[in-house]
Amino acid sequence: MARRPIFQEVSDTQPAPQPPSGGMIDAAPKGDRRGIRIWLIVLYVMLVAMIMLGGATRLTDAGLSITEWKPVTGAIPPLDQAAWEAEFQKYQQIPQFREVNPDMDLAGFKAIYYWEWAHRLLGRLIGLVWAAGFLFFLATRRIPTGWTGRLLLPGLLGAVQGAIGWWMVSSGLTGTLTSVASYRLAIHLGLAFAILGLIVWYVLQLSRSEAALMRARRAGEPKLFGMATGLMHLAFLQILVGALVAGLDAGRMYTGWPTMGGEWFPAAAFDMTPIWHNFFENPALVQFIHRMLGYLLAIYGLVVFLKSRRSPHPVTRGAFSAMIVMMVIQVGLGIMNVILASPLHAALTHQLGAVVLFSLIIRARHNARYPYETSVRGTIR
Repeated sequence: MARRPIFQEVSDTQPAPQPPSGGMIDAAPKGDRRGIRIWLIVLYVMLVAMIMLGGATRLTDAGLSITEWKPVTGAIPPLDQAAWEAEFQKYQQIPQFREVNPDMDLAGFKAIYYWEWAHRLLGRLIGLVWAAGFLFFLATRRIPTGWTGRLLLPGLLGAVQGAIGWWMVSSGLTGTLTSVASYRLAIHLGLAFAILGLIVWYVLQLSRSEAALMRARRAGEPKLFGMATGLMHLAFLQILVGALVAGLDAGRMYTGWPTMGGEWFPAAAFDMTPIWHNFFENPALVQFIHRMLGYLLAIYGLVVFLKSRRSPHPVTRGAFSAMIVMMVIQVGLGIMNVILASPLHAALTHQLGAVVLFSLIIRARHNARYPYETSVRGTIR
């Protein structure tokens, strides 16, 4: 082989050396992240509507108007007079009619029937939207790597939610209860919020590429993330207790603020035996716990917010600022609701506030773990 001169020109025909490729971070993104994100946002909006409609159904005492569970044929309401009469006769056999609505006529029955029918119909539509979207993305191989199981989970939980919904309704069809069991209502609402929170987290995860998330996690703030996680759990517990309040109509029994009917601690808080029944079935104690948890949540939320002010990431600080503003609003809505003795419009506004606050807590928590990169030119999105 001939020796090459030191200053020999390199021919243009020689290929330039290429850096190794194929690394996970540099790989092209796989899956339709944007399409799946839009689908999940649609499901989120439908779930919020479902939660609100469920609240209206409970507050109007309409949840027991449909006494049978027919997942398919139940989507069609009564279409003629005979069918309406048959449904009304079934309702007349349960304790709620005999003890609460003995003077109700067919027109009054139709009014509460349509609340429950709409609630169940929306649940069916949510299931169809989830199934259609999941099967489409699965069949067209648009699901990103590692996301198939994650996207399957909301659908499975939704199926469980339907069964829990009937389990809840069945508690008021026999025996002595004139409404659904409050603890079953709390489980039903709690699972709805769990599904909602899962979808919020997925939407946030899909808003950036896997490579961007991996880089962001290295700049995450573990302490702030842990505190936000605790705040999320505390908010979820408050939502469960709020469901007990709604199930017992406790918000309409003790009005006034800051006292409860003139008492700082209700004298009837432990009237039931055995004593543990009071924590689930005594309106006085349940409402007192809901108030105290509200104060605790607000105080801890303020602590987490102050911690977030030390974050070097502007978007993270903004997320926690939005969270604390909504928390103040929600406290005000709660006080207004109890002073007004929980009318339908105030109760539903308070419930919507819980949805917004819970979503904002999850968003702030996500930003604590995956902060947006910043440079001298601003935030990199």
